[in-house]
Amino acid sequence: MIGRFLTELRAGRIVGVRTAARKVLVPPLEYDPATGEPVVADDFVEVGPAGTVREWTWVEEPRKNHPLDRPFAWALIRLDGADTSLVHAIDAPAKAMRTGLRVWPRWRHDRIGSITDIECFVPEVTTIVANVRTEYTVTPGAALKRYLDALTRNVFLAGRCSTCAAVYVPYRLSCPQCGSVIEDEVEVGPAGTVTTFAINNLPDPRAPQVPFVSAYILLDGADTPIIALLGSVAAGEVTEGMRVRAVFEGGTVKWFAPEREA
Repeated sequence: MIGRFLTELRAGRIVGVRTAARKVLVPPLEYDPATGEPVVADDFVEVGPAGTVREWTWVEEPRKNHPLDRPFAWALIRLDGADTSLVHAIDAPAKAMRTGLRVWPRWRHDRIGSITDIECFVPEVTTIVANVRTEYTVTPGAALKRYLDALTRNVFLAGRCSTCAAVYVPYRLSCPQCGSVIEDEVEVGPAGTVTTFAINNLPDPRAPQVPFVSAYILLDGADTPIIALLGSVAAGEVTEGMRVRAVFEGGTVKWFAPEREA
């Protein structure tokens, strides 16, 4: 039994043995500890490799013969698929240790067929902090493409529902209120009214210097607002109800500015 268990460890696998009562014992035993019945030697089951901490105790000052040279925990680990627990070391800070902690084995590079082929267990990784840059290209659908094409002409294209008469911007193909197909195209804006706004203190290369303002703007002739940047105005001077006008640049909207500045 143990020979097969250790051989599998050398191959980077953890196995248990199934009893007549369908319980999986890890490490394998020759007899079922609950009934005393012998276990069939060829009924091995691969388990884990992850598991859950059932019990643990902290070792603040490791000894020379301990598996780690820094503070660690001894734990009873119930591997996935097993019905008994395996004793092993967990390399984790004390504040991370708890019953129910999910852990994974850290295998040694050179394995010899020993329980120490598992150097220790470590907590499951649930989050990472990393600098990631993602570049992607958005392919607009039919409605968004018409809206973006209109922006290159300094025009806000909206759609009017023939059933409920609501005017939506950006242009869309169906009415979200009544589900009717939108066939009527209308131009709205370029002026509008600030309905609500937020002051931003994190810099953005597309925005004015911080603090800058992003706002929901109800364009003249529209029934739904759009979100856009506000420029040419101090953050402290922005108010709800302020009249603004779009500033176009490079075939799109740079931002909105107070009508006196636009």
